[in-house]
Amino acid sequence: MSDVRTTSESRYAWLLLAHQLPPKPAYFRVKVWRRLQGLGAVAIKNSLYALPAGEQTQEDFQWLLREIAEGGGEAAVFEARFIDGLTDREVRALFDKARDADYEALAADARMVAEVLAGEPETWSARNGEFRTQLTKLRRRLAEIVAIDFFGAGGREPVEGLLAGIEARLAQAERDPEQEEETMDADTIGELKGRAWVTRRGVQVDRIASAWLIRRFIDPEARIKFVLDKGYLPESGELRFDMFEAEFTHEGDHCTFEVLLAKLVPPDHALQAIAEIVHDIDLKDGKFQREEAAGIRILLAGIAAATDDDERRLERGAAVFEDLYGYFRKKRD
Repeated sequence: MSDVRTTSESRYAWLLLAHQLPPKPAYFRVKVWRRLQGLGAVAIKNSLYALPAGEQTQEDFQWLLREIAEGGGEAAVFEARFIDGLTDREVRALFDKARDADYEALAADARMVAEVLAGEPETWSARNGEFRTQLTKLRRRLAEIVAIDFFGAGGREPVEGLLAGIEARLAQAERDPEQEEETMDADTIGELKGRAWVTRRGVQVDRIASAWLIRRFIDPEARIKFVLDKGYLPESGELRFDMFEAEFTHEGDHCTFEVLLAKLVPPDHALQAIAEIVHDIDLKDGKFQREEAAGIRILLAGIAAATDDDERRLERGAAVFEDLYGYFRKKRD
């Protein structure tokens, strides 16, 4: 959402809606709850809901306030900022958690379609129209979630990748069998050196691992830039990774680390083992069943909990992945 407001002290401004609903009819309470969910509001306390302050969110709450009053209830909307108790970071986390749950539900449905399409094209090409209809519905659901994803939750990129993978599979049935996929040659890869690599703030496993891969195997002098994903417009020469519309991000059921590895780094059994661990942690689909994933997940979560500084997270995470790389170099799976 582009008009999320902050105060002069860099705190977010929030809209709060407090309501008291009549006990009957029961459907009215359900109706209000569904409306709040549809607006993307999160519950701060019982009967107290929040949205980031902005022109559109204010209008949304005002319409809902009117509906509540017409239904025999009482409600008030006011703008506030949190001073004690909840922090802006904790409130933002509530929004991201809600949207990540929405994205994960959508991803589960997308994976079911992708699993059918994972077979040979001739087994499903006759149902191409049916799959395209399903894809359109999935895209519509994604757009609805994105519209209320005010801060850019991390679950969006995996879903985008899954839907892009479905589109690629459908296109495969229509493509000339002799047409080859484009791959990056050495000259193109060389042009990626000396660039700024941009990703979302608040780095977690896939972005930490990807940044390590970039600096370790693609461009040792790479500059990593952290930005707010929502509405970011890249500057000339920048390369984005693991964020919306990035040059390198999730593709199909592959996380960003896997995509970078496949496109830009020569085959390496140790890096492939790390890619499988990162995949299992990031996508949570248990594809590779790597026994190391649980421990690495906890270790990286500890790093994220210890500091909000993204560069520091990359520094500490790089040590983890460097040790993992050394381990797998000596131990072939």
